[in-house]
Amino acid sequence: MKFIAIIPTIAAVLFASSSYAKCEGGSKTVFFCMTAKGKQIEVCDAGKTIEYSFGKPQGKPEIIVKIPRKQASTSQWAGMGRYMSYAVDIPKGNTTYNVFWGADRLTDEHAIEAGVNVVINNKMEATVKCSGKNIEQDLEGIDLKPTE
Repeated sequence: MKFIAIIPTIAAVLFASSSYAKCEGGSKTVFFCMTAKGKQIEVCDAGKTIEYSFGKPQGKPEIIVKIPRKQASTSQWAGMGRYMSYAVDIPKGNTTYNVFWGADRLTDEHAIEAGVNVVINNKMEATVKCSGKNIEQDLEGIDLKPTE
């Protein structure tokens, strides 16, 4: 009987990083993380649309951008160099939300950097970085047009 009680605990630990992500309606979590100020960054792929959201985990997000898939774009690591990086650009008017994930392949700890760059009128206005190790990302190979 003790073995059966342990199984849900193990499952909770294994899937803890995805417990925060809340992509709904059959959409796939492409990116998710928490910031140092307790806000979440999330990108969802619903097939025909890509959705970006930012804000507190409970309640209505501060920013929601839902665009047709053909408007989103991606930057993919070319397989060379020490820094492996992937990103998705989600435009809304004169603002682009550049959600990124990268790792330094040559350091012992493989330092990861992730978050969102906010670009307004082609000028970097803000960068919000992810904190902690619970970063979900499935940006590699995402089927979007290349970022120009």
